[in-house]
Amino acid sequence: MSPIEGLPDDFEKSLNISDSPSTGLPDSAQSTSQPSVPFPLPPKPKDEEITLPAIPPQMESVRAHTAEDIVQMMNKAPLFMTSLDDAGNEDDNVELQAMRALQYEGTRAEIAQNFREQGNEMARAKRWKDGKEYYTKGLAALKQPQSIPPSVEDGEPPPTQHLDPETEAKKEKEIEEACYINRALCNLELQNYRSTTQDCASTLYLNPTNLKAFYRSTLALLALHKLPEARDACTRGLALSPTSPHLLTLSQTLTTAETTAASTALAQKTALDRAAKERLLLATALKARGIKIRTTNQPPDLEDARIHLSPDPLAPTSQVVYPLLLLYPLAAQSDFVKACGEGETLQQHLEYVFPLPWDGEGLYTAGGVECFVETGAGGMVKVGRKVPVGECLGEGQGKAGGEVVDGVVRVMVVPKGKVRGWVEEMRKRKGR
Repeated sequence: MSPIEGLPDDFEKSLNISDSPSTGLPDSAQSTSQPSVPFPLPPKPKDEEITLPAIPPQMESVRAHTAEDIVQMMNKAPLFMTSLDDAGNEDDNVELQAMRALQYEGTRAEIAQNFREQGNEMARAKRWKDGKEYYTKGLAALKQPQSIPPSVEDGEPPPTQHLDPETEAKKEKEIEEACYINRALCNLELQNYRSTTQDCASTLYLNPTNLKAFYRSTLALLALHKLPEARDACTRGLALSPTSPHLLTLSQTLTTAETTAASTALAQKTALDRAAKERLLLATALKARGIKIRTTNQPPDLEDARIHLSPDPLAPTSQVVYPLLLLYPLAAQSDFVKACGEGETLQQHLEYVFPLPWDGEGLYTAGGVECFVETGAGGMVKVGRKVPVGECLGEGQGKAGGEVVDGVVRVMVVPKGKVRGWVEEMRKRKGR
């Protein structure tokens, strides 16, 4: 046995039992650690007088903020985030940057599959816009150069990983097809119908037997009123699966739409043919009466009033009906008559137009006015109130020579007592 050695006399002093053991850590690390709080605590004034017991820091951090502030702070955390708009400055959000970096770790197929799954979650929640973005990112990932995530442990270099090109290509094709057809669904729900047809075409390029592509393409083309193309897509889908209930129902919808479209097209063609015949007969009738229509750069808004044949626009024996504008130049007023037959007289219309609400002096009466129309040469000609309107217009035997401007017969109405002065004024203006 080894001999028992005696302890030196100063052993107890060397132990320094009265001193606390040293941890080798800085003073700040040896101080009592503060409990973590869910939200930042506001700074306290140094001279604040403490009159009540302090509440736990966790409770104080919650009570120091409003509910709105707490929601905003939680939205900046990736776990609770509902929109990137609430993330604040993304470059300063370390957690968000870390999670985004994880999305791009792995092979092309792994990265694209991750985006595909996130897109599927958005689609199930009917968040079509977000789903579309994830599917688009998945497709973009498949076009990036192939990368293998490093796995370094204990300073060792990453182990060599070998990818089977054929297996990876098969995976990527499957993911690409899924991303295209699912993005087509998102575009369809977002009413981006042209984008829907493009995604369906890309899907069929990868897999010509994808029934969803034919179905969604048919829906989009139907919404775009491209019925022949929609019928072609539906027929091709039914050729692959004649008993598909969705395609059969859609085919019936297409048949109804085609029938309606055919009826509408026939009605439109009939209306166009009739309108063309009406225009031809009206032009023939006006030419036979020697009436020319002058147009200006600023035609008035006549709404539904127009020159036409009545009662039957297609009968050569019908009379011509004109819109009539009664102008009172001395009072800067007017009245509009939507329909005045060529066999009617100005007197007939003046009788129900008079008295005029603004004529306080009673100058305008059916028997106390004279009427004038403008000729094609730029002059004015007096017309009788009891003369048919048709005889006031056009050139030829028994015609006054009045013209039709912008599809309207314009008649100047002047009180008899002021005709001479008005005529002289008009002559002076013409002389200038």
